[in-house]
Amino acid sequence: MAKDDFNFKDDGRYYTELAAAFVRGKIGGTIDLSPEELFALGKAHGLRLHKFKQQAELPRVRKVLGVLQGIAPTSILDIGSGRGTFLWPLLNSFPQILVIATDRDRTRIVEIDAVRRGGRENLITLQIDAGAISLADDCVDVVTALEVIEHLAQPQRAAAEAVRIARNFVIASVPSKEDDNPEHIQLFNRDSFEALWMRAGARGVNIQYVLNHIIAVVKV
Repeated sequence: MAKDDFNFKDDGRYYTELAAAFVRGKIGGTIDLSPEELFALGKAHGLRLHKFKQQAELPRVRKVLGVLQGIAPTSILDIGSGRGTFLWPLLNSFPQILVIATDRDRTRIVEIDAVRRGGRENLITLQIDAGAISLADDCVDVVTALEVIEHLAQPQRAAAEAVRIARNFVIASVPSKEDDNPEHIQLFNRDSFEALWMRAGARGVNIQYVLNHIIAVVKV
């Protein structure tokens, strides 16, 4: 395939640099191509690049990114990075800080790790269980857990682990009302979500609301 066949134009709808790193990590040998050319090459190879569509407009994502701007961390561990709904905006907004992306699903970790292999040196990937994180106490500035806690049979274990490894803050979000997702097995309100973190050892919890979601900014 010649360079002239790469007709992708960056229209601002994608995290093009991250998608390019993903393609580079998956295919290899493409360092001399521009991000736009890499994106087009990935599409031609059938790689699923829709995951890199910009999600920063989601209210919960926008809110957490704003909180992080105020905190100015040097390292973040993201619990349950999944398909990257929060991870890609996070990496795009904070390209210089260390981000540790985690998930219990091996397939998702392999997909995320392609971005690291493709050149994002500030990204580390770990396959872990949120309730048993094999990292030292106080090892990162901030732990994030967006749309994770409601999936867990034992959310108190994950909360305790997040508080243990965070030096400064934990930021977590959960749905604020029932929905039709069968994987959502926990439902929190302001009091129960705050109590979860206080029982985990937090020094204080600030509860905020965005559309259909509760966000806890937890001081540890």
